[in-house]
Amino acid sequence: MAILDDVKLDLNSAMRAGEKQRVGALRMILSELQKASKEGSEDELAVLRRERKRRLEAARAFRDGGREDLATGEEAEGELIGTYLPAELSDGELQVIVEQALADSGAQSPKDMGVAMKSAMAAVDGRADGKRVSGLVKAALGG
Repeated sequence: MAILDDVKLDLNSAMRAGEKQRVGALRMILSELQKASKEGSEDELAVLRRERKRRLEAARAFRDGGREDLATGEEAEGELIGTYLPAELSDGELQVIVEQALADSGAQSPKDMGVAMKSAMAAVDGRADGKRVSGLVKAALGG
């Protein structure tokens, strides 16, 4: 549980430094990781990805509602969560993975999108957003 330990250390540092917003965000992350652990889920990265996605969606909703102050706070939490995740794939790396997934799955038309996506998402292993992968697969299949 390396991520959980990192979050605990960062939380202690933030508390000593008096960074109230960072402390609140780190406590939320810690709580979600511990809750997932108690429920039997050992995939810390999945928990972090889910929480980051929630924060970014909330920021979008706040911005659409004219609440820039709340949107900024949610984005800051999303960025903080992102620091514990592996780096995102570049467009070039993602394109290579999608091409390999198409070759491996034998997908040739838009009807094969599901098979191609399953193969591509397995290879991506959470290092890229599903929308990016889907767009590249769809373009490659002529959809």
